[in-house]
Amino acid sequence: MKKWIMLIMAFTLVFTLAACGTNNNGGILTNNSGGAGTAEGTNSGGDNTGGEKEAVTLRMAWWGGQPRNDYTLEVIKMYEEKNPHVTIEPEYANWDDYWKKLAPQAAANELPDIIQMDLGYITQYGTKNQLADLTPFLNNGIDVSNIADTVVNGGKLGDKLYGFNAGVNALQIHYDPEMLKKIGMDSIPDDWTWDDYKELAKKAGDAGIFFDTGQKPEVFFSYYLRQNGQKLYSADGTQLGYDNDQLFIDYFGMTQQAVLDGGSPTPDFSAQIKGIEDDPVVKEQGISVWQWSNQFIGLQQVANRPLEMHPLPGPNVKEGMFLKPSMFWSVSENSNNKEEAVKFIDFFINDIEANKLIKGERGVPVSSVVKEALKPLLTPEQVKVFDFITWAEENSTQMDPPDPIGAAEVMNLFKTYDEQMKFNKITPEEAAKKFREEANAVLAKNKQ
Repeated sequence: MKKWIMLIMAFTLVFTLAACGTNNNGGILTNNSGGAGTAEGTNSGGDNTGGEKEAVTLRMAWWGGQPRNDYTLEVIKMYEEKNPHVTIEPEYANWDDYWKKLAPQAAANELPDIIQMDLGYITQYGTKNQLADLTPFLNNGIDVSNIADTVVNGGKLGDKLYGFNAGVNALQIHYDPEMLKKIGMDSIPDDWTWDDYKELAKKAGDAGIFFDTGQKPEVFFSYYLRQNGQKLYSADGTQLGYDNDQLFIDYFGMTQQAVLDGGSPTPDFSAQIKGIEDDPVVKEQGISVWQWSNQFIGLQQVANRPLEMHPLPGPNVKEGMFLKPSMFWSVSENSNNKEEAVKFIDFFINDIEANKLIKGERGVPVSSVVKEALKPLLTPEQVKVFDFITWAEENSTQMDPPDPIGAAEVMNLFKTYDEQMKFNKITPEEAAKKFREEANAVLAKNKQ
């Protein structure tokens, strides 16, 4: 009798252990993330609990071109393999369509769990209680032991962290040396100025090509203001930060003339550029693209020919230049899975194997460990980006605070008057006056 009891207990124990080791599909669980992990002994993002976890679905949104979309999907797949209880649903679009889609989602309290966020929008979304404060998750979900405080604090508004820095960025131009030769130049001078820019744009127009494919006014006018000791917004965000409209007139007079000379595209032409694949530089119709340093890699991949990078025009380049968070990762305040969303952000930031796929495309990595691990693996193009950031660290000044609430409306005003000037429907003098009146009216809403 005792033998039968012992046999029954043994079989019960076997079946109990087997049941504890099955997954949702009835198979035997293996420790998918408890093996070699990532390089340098880092095992970021893996589920090492050994137990079964409740299934979680996260929505994740980002903007970008096809190269970014491709590797991001690979990173997601890698994370899901390490964390089989997590499914990540991707939502991506180009820059303009991304924000058009995000706005109604925010209004309906249906933002994705993980959101790629821009410096120009983080105040708007953060102060409206649409983004979660990530401060409680620092070293409690997101490992910041190898990340400088100044980098972490880039997404702070007051005492709350609404976005985690995805990478470090700086402004520059990317150009095709072979296209530059068509206007009689082998390279852009190290000490070039805005007067040189005007001359080059005229030469390009005369040659039937574009010198640049357009400058986002809220980005490059801000750089121009910084060169002249001014800022786009006041410290309290209730009005414009510059009081001399001649700066507006001078800058937009240059970009307007570049279009009139044929050295920069008209707004209707630019409207047809839906992604990096359509850029005139890629199609060998233009010489340069003015954008952020991280975008060089994607442009190089799509163009598939040698390209170069160069600092923006002077004088006072150091005063104009600044290191910027390329973008942020934010978590929706309405997410029911904040902890899981934060774990993925940590994986994206700190996992070395994931960053071998990312390769600094979203900005130079913020983790010193990741940065060192990637150096031997970089392509010549990626080395250029890393080296430029090193140069920019020594040739830049403190970044301006995050844009105030209403900045998105100000950007739309920029776009409206920039287009009107480029169609020659309004003078820079008239646009400067109207822009100031309307922008200040928008920003005045921030007064307490």
